[in-house]
Amino acid sequence: MQTDLRNRDMITDQEWSREELDTLFEVAWDLKRKRALGESHALLRDKVLGMLFFFTSTRTRTSFESGIAQLGGHGMFIDSETTQISHGDTAKEIGEIIGRYTDGIAIRQCDWNFGNQYIREVAEASRVPVLNMQCDVYHPFQALADLMTIMEKFGRDVRGKTINVSYAYASSYQKPLSVPQSLILLMTRFGMNVRLTHPEEFALMPDIVEQAKDNAKKSRGSFEVLHDFDEGFKGADILYPKSWGCWMTTEDKDESAKIGAKYKHWITDDQRMALANEDAIYMHCLPADRNIEVSDSVIDGPQSVVYDEAENRLHVQKAVMALTMRS
Repeated sequence: MQTDLRNRDMITDQEWSREELDTLFEVAWDLKRKRALGESHALLRDKVLGMLFFFTSTRTRTSFESGIAQLGGHGMFIDSETTQISHGDTAKEIGEIIGRYTDGIAIRQCDWNFGNQYIREVAEASRVPVLNMQCDVYHPFQALADLMTIMEKFGRDVRGKTINVSYAYASSYQKPLSVPQSLILLMTRFGMNVRLTHPEEFALMPDIVEQAKDNAKKSRGSFEVLHDFDEGFKGADILYPKSWGCWMTTEDKDESAKIGAKYKHWITDDQRMALANEDAIYMHCLPADRNIEVSDSVIDGPQSVVYDEAENRLHVQKAVMALTMRS
């Protein structure tokens, strides 16, 4: 185990070593066990987490706010629109000033070609750890919760398990690339067979894909890109179909909607699930566009683990806060 992770930023788990990630999971399981037994674990008593949101949130806000409270600290909700951030406070000023008021800064900023840069500028100026609650490039805590869930369902050694990270059609806004990108980066670190399935127009960032390929080589797993929705399901152990925007093709919302409409048949239903292994699980970061992205029968069915997955957001986030924000 790595015993000193104080003041470490979590902007992408790709920047944490495998040993550090193993430590994170050990702590997450310990904290999950303590919560199940009702054991106090106020490891961050009197600590304050500043939570800065540029985008709305359900699971992220509630899990971080609950998590810091369960660790004995306080979560300070900061809305970019109701503070002077919307009137000129710079990333450097946020890092310098909020970093002096708090013991950690968590940020959700998903604006395309800006969010990750903003978070890194805050981190550069901050004296306390900065945690990425989601940006335009990464969603590290979602991927960590996903891997924790997979380990709980299949055992901690997930080498050789096949996960299909697939695009799925949704009628809502052009969603960030951050979830599929963090998934392919993390799962290839742990020796899984990773499939990335998407229409040609919905490619991910080329440098992220190259990093995933390199990860797979080092971990003796595999990584492949497919463009046939059904093919991605065949023989898979974990199905993770979700919508994301065609940012690599266009940044125009109207054009994106027209492109996406060509793939309305990319919906996860019972017929698609039957192509996967018998004990395969269905995952989604939520919220899902029901009966557009996924049928009710799948997301509410016996193979769905979406609520376990959502719960594990709490535990991995508590683990990172406990490791990075302690005195």
